[in-house]
Amino acid sequence: MRVRHLNLVDFRNYEVADVDLHPGINVFVGSNGQGKTNLVESLGYISSLGSHRVSTDQALVRQGRDSAIVRALLAHGDREILVELQINASAANKAQVGRSPAKVRDLPRYLSSVLFAPEDLALVRGEPAGRRRMLDQLLVLRTPRLAGVISDFDRVLRQRNTLLKTARATGLKGDRLSTLDIWDERLVEFGSEIIRERLALVDDLRGHLQSAYLAIAGADHSPRISMQLSIMAADPDADDRGTARVESSLPLAEISESFRQTLARVRPRELDRAITLVGPHRDDLLFELNSLPAKGYASHGESWSFALSMRLAAAELVREQSAGGDPVLILDDVFAELDQPRRERLARAVAGYEQVLVTAAVEADIPETLRGQVIRIKAGRILDDDPSESAAVAASGESDGTGNGE
Repeated sequence: MRVRHLNLVDFRNYEVADVDLHPGINVFVGSNGQGKTNLVESLGYISSLGSHRVSTDQALVRQGRDSAIVRALLAHGDREILVELQINASAANKAQVGRSPAKVRDLPRYLSSVLFAPEDLALVRGEPAGRRRMLDQLLVLRTPRLAGVISDFDRVLRQRNTLLKTARATGLKGDRLSTLDIWDERLVEFGSEIIRERLALVDDLRGHLQSAYLAIAGADHSPRISMQLSIMAADPDADDRGTARVESSLPLAEISESFRQTLARVRPRELDRAITLVGPHRDDLLFELNSLPAKGYASHGESWSFALSMRLAAAELVREQSAGGDPVLILDDVFAELDQPRRERLARAVAGYEQVLVTAAVEADIPETLRGQVIRIKAGRILDDDPSESAAVAASGESDGTGNGE
């Protein structure tokens, strides 16, 4: 699978952008703030229904506009299809596939991509929310229908938390809380499926992670991943023991039963705190190296190797399981963060994919293995291959001044 052409209208700092993309390596070069990351971010959004940089859509729309358009002409073998997304700053987004209306949640069916970015270091060193988001984006990538399940769970969670706040404020008790039982069942229904799929995903990633870490780090530090589930915890409300490690997949019925029992056990505290204390929104993914938690023990280089290995493992898993072939690999400004040996090893690991998109502020940071078509960016413009303009891009360090740059 690959992207043949990308068109943006009012996306980030682009009024209009049109760029043809080749099979193999495509390199976007531009100094910081010019918009190179914005190009690949738009493709990542279609693939995962989210940005790797911001949590709300409003930042994706050019200042002063109400909506942005992302159009991608996709190719798989001899087949081509046009996917279009309208991102609205203050309304629901809209989509078209082949010029016909489509559900936004269905877009990941058409484009698979795996994105490596400087933000990935937070997978190891940051908060659980980033690791959950990474898992869920990969779930949608390999099983697009789960976008609907995740959306339904989020909706139920919001409704249930609202009811808990109302109950605390008004003192509702006994039979008057029967509505909470209904929301509990919906929470268990959607949440249990997410937990089951996350566990299965982690199982499938383990073997790929071992190989990917060795390829990137050049050493075997016994990388290990496991899920931490709040529904299995003895005390889900405790900061230091609010989850319990689960090493392998579990049947849906067992997950659902544990979920119900734990919800019943913690209901008094949920009513007191007016928040849902157990479920996939409270879970975590544990990273370990040499039997120690990577967070807090791994060096900077080891943390980078682990984070990049997770992305590469994800790409290999999609490559192995997807009927669409290779995912599009996106390497967003990661080479500036790596030492030379890791640059070379990462480049060798991804060079064989059908299409790789690389962004860099300094072209010399990119290993020779990943040199291909070069697309130069300045202030929200795709430049012609003019040596004088290219030199200006290389020398320029100023932002475009729109606030919507990188």
